[in-house]
Amino acid sequence: MFVAHNLKNRVKIRSQLIYILRTHFCVINSAYPICYFSTHNYKNRVVFFEGNPKDSMDLNSSLSSNTISVVSTLIKPTEDAKSSPTSSDEVHKPICYWPGVYHSPVTDALWNERVSINERLFDIPDDAPPPTELLTRTPSESRTTIVYAFSSDSTLREQYKDPWNEFRIGKLLEDLDALACTVTFKHCSDDDITTRPLMLVTASVDRIVLKKPISVDKDLKIIGSIIWVGHSSIEIQMEVITQGEGPDDSDSVALTANFIFVARDYKTSKAAQVNRLTPETELEKFLYDGAEARDKARRMKRGEDKKQSDKSEVNRLEALLSEGRIFSDMPALADRDSILLRDTQLENALICHPQQRNLHGRIFGGFLMHKAFELAFSTAYAFAGIVPSFLEVDHVDFYKPVDVGDFLRFKSCVLYTEHDNPDQPLIYVEVVAHVTRPEMRSSVVSNTFYFTFTVRPEAKATKNGFRLRNVVPATEEEARRVLERMDAEALQRSQSI
Repeated sequence: MFVAHNLKNRVKIRSQLIYILRTHFCVINSAYPICYFSTHNYKNRVVFFEGNPKDSMDLNSSLSSNTISVVSTLIKPTEDAKSSPTSSDEVHKPICYWPGVYHSPVTDALWNERVSINERLFDIPDDAPPPTELLTRTPSESRTTIVYAFSSDSTLREQYKDPWNEFRIGKLLEDLDALACTVTFKHCSDDDITTRPLMLVTASVDRIVLKKPISVDKDLKIIGSIIWVGHSSIEIQMEVITQGEGPDDSDSVALTANFIFVARDYKTSKAAQVNRLTPETELEKFLYDGAEARDKARRMKRGEDKKQSDKSEVNRLEALLSEGRIFSDMPALADRDSILLRDTQLENALICHPQQRNLHGRIFGGFLMHKAFELAFSTAYAFAGIVPSFLEVDHVDFYKPVDVGDFLRFKSCVLYTEHDNPDQPLIYVEVVAHVTRPEMRSSVVSNTFYFTFTVRPEAKATKNGFRLRNVVPATEEEARRVLERMDAEALQRSQSI
């Protein structure tokens, strides 16, 4: 019998289990019996039985030498790590109130930090009033830093590296969302245990810019700070900082990200006012002013009435659609360096499981960004024909919450490409998430994601004469999506100058 009591012998148990599986399943004509595996709840363990399942149903009998018992390696929320996990006086919250168990080590640590700050998340009285007193806080009070000790923790490094020995951007997006929420939670919390806490949700991601590749061979840290607060909305800026190349080199910022969170009343789900923010340093004041200007720009954009297309926009639509009509009407004469937008599309679907939920019982926004990024990366890879390199998350909108049990469909396409810089051609990818309910025959958009990729120089060097193809819309709806993204990208560039 082999029992996985802790993390130290998991590798040994895994190798022994693989040996058993190979022995009994791969050698079909051998003298070994066929294995049947069934799972049962045996003293909070999952037990795998070998042999005929009818001969192994007596759970009270002693375990044979061919039985492998597997115990959970998860630590329950609010559980004292120093206490024995099997002690009779163990106290923890009902499992229905746990966050999901899918998430990264950093996300788990950040969520446990939030729970330790305010355990009211798990036990909210129905008659608890909303917060009544607003506090004034400084950015330093909620500023949070997380450190990835890659140089000394090979297991952590293995969890985060991609096939090119760089940081997995999808998992980084999860961690950024979790850190942004933790920083927001610290800012919005108070010392009044009689009131119900606020529900904090990701409203949008303003921009995530990768300034340099992030290696997993060196330690790095992420610093998250509140830079602006409105009535119910909060903007958080995060910086991923990597170690210098040499002992005399200073640390450098490898990635910047801006998240927008909004506060909702836990009971009514209406907008709730949040604690005020007072910037102290000159940098904090500069960031505050910039964030306030962006908020005003967003409000003006939302407040503008939809105008009829003017002549210039009609001309732009016609120019985009002209090549698409050739593909439809005279495909033999179409430009061989172009491809229809619909021919770049990819799609995947999944069921949202309880393991992916956040502290509020809904699907974690970082998980959605992770899945969207993986599809966008695959879309750029299939389009370019060589390994892409991530540059930016241009924008993410969270329109509708995604709940446990939802049927989620991700649809992606390459909107357009740019060739202004031959050394760094750009691929703009759109991913749209749909919550589909077959029983109700309904499908609504829950999220939109926009990513920018280029191609790896070392990969491009292996293909002489490499050039990205132009993407051509075939319908007016596709052309409008392309123009909208082009205009948004042009606006972002003008604001960053």
